Amino acid sequence: MTTTTEHELRLVLDKKETLADGVVALTLRSADGTELPAWEPGAHLDLVLTDELVRQYSLCGDPAERSVLQVAVLREQDGRGGSAHVHDTLREGDVVTARGPRNHFALAPAQRYVFVAGGIGITPLLPMIEQVAAAGADWRLVYGGRTRGSMAFLDRLEERHPDRVAIRPMDEVGLLDLPEALGEPGETAEQVAVYCCGPEPLLAAVEEECARWPAGALHVERFAPKEGADDGPRAAFEVELAASGSVLTVPPDRTVLEVVEESGVPVLSSCQEGTCGTCETTVLDGVPDHRDSLLTAEERAANDTMMICVSRSCSGRLVLDL
Repeated sequence: MTTTTEHELRLVLDKKETLADGVVALTLRSADGTELPAWEPGAHLDLVLTDELVRQYSLCGDPAERSVLQVAVLREQDGRGGSAHVHDTLREGDVVTARGPRNHFALAPAQRYVFVAGGIGITPLLPMIEQVAAAGADWRLVYGGRTRGSMAFLDRLEERHPDRVAIRPMDEVGLLDLPEALGEPGETAEQVAVYCCGPEPLLAAVEEECARWPAGALHVERFAPKEGADDGPRAAFEVELAASGSVLTVPPDRTVLEVVEESGVPVLSSCQEGTCGTCETTVLDGVPDHRDSLLTAEERAANDTMMICVSRSCSGRLVLDL
């Protein structure tokens, strides 16, 4: 696939409300009143806050509700300005551009689900929980955070699913007991699926705990690059753009995205860290050196696509569907 076309939406901030300490919810409507694009649990939206600030936020509303899109945003004290803009500058009635929805964290079929959330990582899991609960599937959620006051959607979860949700604030119980939370692995990924989202230490711990689980059973979504994701050699290589036949050289200190954009070919991008999937591009020939924090091991092995904002090449030339 190419990534030069995608839904671009003009949205009005209809409602902004505080959900927890440092967390606000945004309810967004179409500026012209048209129906909004369909989406499935796990999807996220790019919000173009300014020309320099494009940030990704997981959709946490009801996929059946096509008149609004809802996200929740944590104020990141050491962030790059996006969450501060949402909290301090964005006002009800403001119009923002959005791209998507896009989904790299889709809900796979399974007999049983274990959801593990850390802080704002609860947001993409909420629609998943509602879907599996409505389907009558077996599931449980373990939800950790710094304090109860910092954990969004507590009332909603405890009221709707009191027997399925374990709330574990760190100041009350310490770190999550992952062996207890996860339980025993099934023999196949279709028997038990684990969905986890939250800060990197939690994701790394869950990945370690699930190392003995069947391949494909664990699904994670990251808000920041995985530690060491961009490690490796940085030799120059060539990129051929299939649409024009142009051949470009990517030097050691530049990315494929930078070189392609410099050549005048438009490519959608957002995080430029290999976490959002906006710049995912089809690979027609060659072997990518995957340095993203998004693709699964199976997707990497297939070498069908790559995130051109960070990934490089194991071969002398890549042919891209651009």
